[in-house]
Amino acid sequence: MRRRGLLLLAAALPGCSVLPNRPYREVERFVLAPARPSGPPPPRTGRVLLLRTMRAAPGLDQRGLRILGPRGEVTVSFWSEWTAPPVDLAEEALRRWLLASGRFRAVTAPGSRLRADVILEAELTRLQAEPGEGIARAGLSGLLLDNGSTENRVLGQFPVEGTAPLPGGVQSPDSLAPADAAAGMSAALGVALGRLESAVGAALGRR
Repeated sequence: MRRRGLLLLAAALPGCSVLPNRPYREVERFVLAPARPSGPPPPRTGRVLLLRTMRAAPGLDQRGLRILGPRGEVTVSFWSEWTAPPVDLAEEALRRWLLASGRFRAVTAPGSRLRADVILEAELTRLQAEPGEGIARAGLSGLLLDNGSTENRVLGQFPVEGTAPLPGGVQSPDSLAPADAAAGMSAALGVALGRLESAVGAALGRR
């Protein structure tokens, strides 16, 4: 009898569940690929630039969109994320940006057999939406080295920042649409990339 009772109980269990009946929510993914402003590039030089692997400030190796709250806290979204870690996307964006600038014959990666004239080390220091201010903010830092010297002489250090307005202006974090946050951050990164390019170009002009 005991065995029969256990079998009946087991048969009844599939009909009961303690798990909440929640609808499936798909993760939204966004591309971080700022568009370079159109315009004639400067004359291309024969220099080759080596862009080393970009470093990330704490938290910027996570895919989730970062939203600044009203008390200065940063929330990382679970349901809205970049297609890859933002530091990886920012590195690729910087590589394309510098190559399209016309300032270099080539922009190489570590492991390339092409000898570089200059080396750029970069770090992604900030990438977040700030709905309380109605803006998105991106930060980069760069260190330019002369690869022709035995000690890799420092040609310049460049902390740069870019901001862009968020669609909808000032709003609460709960009101900010993920697509608007991603678009604002991508535009802010584009501003930062432009400023980093200008700083690198100025340092090379003084070389």
